[in-house]
Amino acid sequence: MRTDDFDYNLPEERIAQTPAEPRDSCRLLVLHREDGRIEHKRFTDIVEYLDPGDLVVVNQTRVMPARLVGKKQNTGGVSETLLLKRREDIDALGSVWECLVNPGKRLKPGAVIEYRAGGLHAPDSAPVVLTGTIVDFVDDNRGGRLVRFEAQGERTLDEAIHEAGHVPLPPYITQYEGDPEKYQTVYAMQDEHSAAAPTAGLHFTPKLIETIKAKGVQWASVELEVGIDTFRLVTEDDPTKHVIHTERYHVAPEVVEAVKATKAAGHKVIAIGTTSVRSLESTWDSQLPADEPPVVAHRFEEAEDSAAVTHKGDMVARENATTNLYLMPGSTFHVVDTMVTNFHVPRSTLMMLVSAFATREQIMNAYQSAIDEKYRFLSFGDAMIII
Repeated sequence: MRTDDFDYNLPEERIAQTPAEPRDSCRLLVLHREDGRIEHKRFTDIVEYLDPGDLVVVNQTRVMPARLVGKKQNTGGVSETLLLKRREDIDALGSVWECLVNPGKRLKPGAVIEYRAGGLHAPDSAPVVLTGTIVDFVDDNRGGRLVRFEAQGERTLDEAIHEAGHVPLPPYITQYEGDPEKYQTVYAMQDEHSAAAPTAGLHFTPKLIETIKAKGVQWASVELEVGIDTFRLVTEDDPTKHVIHTERYHVAPEVVEAVKATKAAGHKVIAIGTTSVRSLESTWDSQLPADEPPVVAHRFEEAEDSAAVTHKGDMVARENATTNLYLMPGSTFHVVDTMVTNFHVPRSTLMMLVSAFATREQIMNAYQSAIDEKYRFLSFGDAMIII
């Protein structure tokens, strides 16, 4: 297996620059794992593939205004900071963040950046609401830094970040100047923890969710604080050498019980997005004895006559846990039966994850079909359901 195996030619015009309006009007490619068959639908048609008793699991995380543009205190040079995660292990009060800074090479420990109200387009007359002091290097090659932030005036740190920050759209979205709330799911929680959106969930509307629930489909939420490392290209020739940084996640006991009850009744667990997949699969503990009836993983490429494969182990609720679960061909899915996902960047860990859930050949065929049919790709793009 090579990283090149997960590469494909993505025409620039296929990268969506704006969200679908309404959200659920986007297209939906349906991939049947059992025989590789492909259907072309609209996202509202997803209800056809959900049965009463099934369980839909979404990632309810909310994107924080993690993009800060400021000026270096001594030189006045512009610097951009992307907040990745709080480092309570360094400062229990949460003032130290792991960040990416640009330009990274010029910002050494001790350097101070000033951020003004209004952020990117703030005039020089705008008040400085936040300062950041570089504490240490994290990954100098990528501009990784530990930064200690301090709110100015009587603001709290979170208030200052909101005054100075913006929701960080992915770098390949260059033309969107609309409502940043379109980069949030309609079911996102109030607290903001993520550096990027769980984009498969962007397609749901309140009306569509009501329709799904009215059919007798259950709905549950997990939380995984999405970091940008999940979306990074794999630069190593051997993808097994790539390391995914940890992300914090929460899977409540009631979600675990809902999954077990759904499986016991012979229904499906449908994960919305790769972050929901990774949250659910990260709860699996292979050292525990399986409950009766056992949790079953459907792996058509590994099972005789497309039969289900039973694996020993059990789910364990996780609260404030961390995961760096890296799913690639050869990995086993213990919990998820169906996945809803967007179309991903070539050579990414997400391409490997969906290729593990189906097969690489099926995914590459589906992606080529989507390109031929002029689907819209990446965060604001169309969706795929793998069943």
